[in-house]
Amino acid sequence: MSINVCNDRSMASITSLPSGVSGSSLVLLETQTASSSATLSFTSNIDSTYKEYIFKFIDVHPAAVSQFSFQGNAAGGSGYNETITSTSFQSFHREDDSSTSLNYRTGDDQTQGTSFQVLTNNVGDDADQSFAGTLHLFDPSSTTFVKHFISRIQVYRSTGSSAEASSVEAFTAGYFNTTSAIDEIQFKMSSGNIDAGTIKMYGVV
Repeated sequence: MSINVCNDRSMASITSLPSGVSGSSLVLLETQTASSSATLSFTSNIDSTYKEYIFKFIDVHPAAVSQFSFQGNAAGGSGYNETITSTSFQSFHREDDSSTSLNYRTGDDQTQGTSFQVLTNNVGDDADQSFAGTLHLFDPSSTTFVKHFISRIQVYRSTGSSAEASSVEAFTAGYFNTTSAIDEIQFKMSSGNIDAGTIKMYGVV
């Protein structure tokens, strides 16, 4: 059995994948830019076209130190209060190197709750503070299975004291415990507006 290899020069000439080799790509469906926005809502384009949707958070900056969260609506529903079970943990490292930690976030998880799901906590509101990351939502149009989600976000964290400024990596996962299709997603801060930043929604081919 022979093994086919190629160098950088020949790789540049490949214009299509061989048969039997598949790949995936992202299709940008919607972009929302915050400007002192109470919420950012995605109320269209979440349907059976794609099995996975990815939301990308780019330099999201709050008006006040607060948590960033999201919720969904089942098709035909309102109020953004679907039932969620979730888990959450984070790592952090202070700017002055005085403290590090890896811990489970009991206060950020839900057990069959209907509140907005926390994705980050204590996002700083100084002029240069923000967060960036992703949220994956899987098969939201299924009427057979629950709707899983996974989030990973990097935060410039603040508690209001410059001495406690930290780099935080927040991990959250869970599911909407419904077999109804989820077709709307909303994001907001726990206190104050989303002062600036961009959220992009992609479908995964």
